[in-house]
Amino acid sequence: MRNAVIYLLLIATLMPSLSQWGVIAYYHANKDYIARVLCENRDRPQLHCDGSCYLAKRLKASQERQDKETTERVQNLPTIALFCNEVADFAFASAWPLVLTTGFPSYQAAATTAPLSELFRPPRV
Repeated sequence: MRNAVIYLLLIATLMPSLSQWGVIAYYHANKDYIARVLCENRDRPQLHCDGSCYLAKRLKASQERQDKETTERVQNLPTIALFCNEVADFAFASAWPLVLTTGFPSYQAAATTAPLSELFRPPRV
């Protein structure tokens, strides 16, 4: 039972990409019928179309249908609005003070102040 569910989900996931392969397989399986009955250029055999016009139309229709379904799926996704009521005022000049000791700037480890030290904390174990 578990394997059946796995295969069912796998097939359902791959169906959009397999639809074009299905159109191509149908074309190759019924190439003679398509060339005789469904081809637009069946009256002009010198073009050697052999139903490729029908295949191109079906592939284009399949791609458009897939694009439409994807667009509808994306438009119907729920959106989560993230916002912040307060705007934090960061003072980068005071958060990263430089001390000149020997002519080269160095960071003071204890001088970091509120906004940055609250944001950049190590994870709790």
